[in-house]
Amino acid sequence: MLTTPRPATLRRDITASLVVFLVAVPLCVGVAVASGVPAELGLITGIVGGLVVGLLPGSSLQVSGPAAGLTVLVYEAVQTHGIGTLGVIVLASGALQLALGLLGFGRWFRAISVAVVQGMLAGIGLVLIFGQAYAMADLKAPSSGLEKIAGLPGLAADIAQDGATLTAFAIGAGTIAVLVLWKKLPARVPTLVPAPLVAVALATGVTAAFSLSVTKVQVKGLFEAVQIPGPGAFSALGDVALLGTVLAFTLIASAESLFSAAAVDRLHDGPRTDYNKELMAQGAGNTVCGLLGALPMTAVIVRSAANVQAGARTKLSRVLHGAWLLLFAALLPAALGVIPVAALAGVLVHAGCKLVPLRDLRPLWREHRGEAVVLGVTAVAIVATNMFEGVLAGLLLAVAKTAWETSHVQLNVKDTEEDGPIHVRLTGNATFLRLPHILDTLEALPKDRPIELHLSGLRHLDHACLTALTNWADRHNAEGTDPVRMRGEVMAVAG
Repeated sequence: MLTTPRPATLRRDITASLVVFLVAVPLCVGVAVASGVPAELGLITGIVGGLVVGLLPGSSLQVSGPAAGLTVLVYEAVQTHGIGTLGVIVLASGALQLALGLLGFGRWFRAISVAVVQGMLAGIGLVLIFGQAYAMADLKAPSSGLEKIAGLPGLAADIAQDGATLTAFAIGAGTIAVLVLWKKLPARVPTLVPAPLVAVALATGVTAAFSLSVTKVQVKGLFEAVQIPGPGAFSALGDVALLGTVLAFTLIASAESLFSAAAVDRLHDGPRTDYNKELMAQGAGNTVCGLLGALPMTAVIVRSAANVQAGARTKLSRVLHGAWLLLFAALLPAALGVIPVAALAGVLVHAGCKLVPLRDLRPLWREHRGEAVVLGVTAVAIVATNMFEGVLAGLLLAVAKTAWETSHVQLNVKDTEEDGPIHVRLTGNATFLRLPHILDTLEALPKDRPIELHLSGLRHLDHACLTALTNWADRHNAEGTDPVRMRGEVMAVAG
């Protein structure tokens, strides 16, 4: 619920809402165009993010809307299942988020490996860069990530040989240049005037002033763009592939939102995020977006950071930003029709570059090499396959890495008497991953000496290791002259 803030706080919230609105307009439109859906659907998602999610409890200053992180997945879903099914996918994902929040799973999303999330964002960033590079030149991008990369030399040749293609690419490149250089201005200027708005406005002005022949955003009107799913569309939920897409939407949108909430909490001193309530708020927003056939939403760090940096104090700022989006979409829809697609592609290429953590890779490789491998494999898998399979590969690799690191066992062999028993003491966690090392050590012991195997130092002994040790002891006793004795109880034996 909203309470009436004090006049000073009200002024800050109104100012912040206008800043977030100006940041949101080009991003909402750009994400929609890159996703292969009408531009207005991106604005509808931004409106729902402000007017619905903005009113709900969870995170007080975090802003929700269409995110570049879901662009690749949405595009794949639209191409595979059709735009008419998008609303069903988003609606099902929202309902699943609501259920997970009600069951208290919100905090468990924080347990997802940071390397997997960074790899996911890096993979999305790479696909955005490679895909939107074609859109910057007013060309259609190949379907798969590998085809996009393979087609880059041909893209460069087209830009060099065709004047219209070169013109469009120059607009996109100029947009990126403005985004980069805008941060070099005195600190107060980028805060008051958002770089994406300036870059797109300049590109639009140059296009109009010189009557450049480039592709513009296609405008349908806010209500005409709504794609309410009909009763027949819900039968698609029986498709296993579509259910996999729903799961991918849910996992990625939830993880991105909750990681964003943790980042936003570090930017301000206000109330901390309730993760279960925030997950339910995101679920409610996606449910509404699904009913309207709009894009899925997540919490978005760029708009959230702009909200905090502009001085927002309460959730009123994010609610008002949704109201400004609604007024803009309802009263000035024709303004979208003059925006060059190449300029929006430039905004998304710049956003994709920021998703690739190049500065963090070298220190991560030095300090946590395994995490760097997980990050890299996740990113490459997303580019080579698709979002769902890439994230799944990263999660499996992260689990395998953790299992290997925690499965640490030491064997201490003590042979003090020439004819006495050999004492072998095992400590740590003995799992099947360490069996080769354990068995190599035990099988190298002499068979004509008694052996005492001390297990009391083990914190965990899984069934595979217990079986292997028992079999080794039986073989030793059958081949040797002296028996093996196992001594001590293990703290935990897996069944």
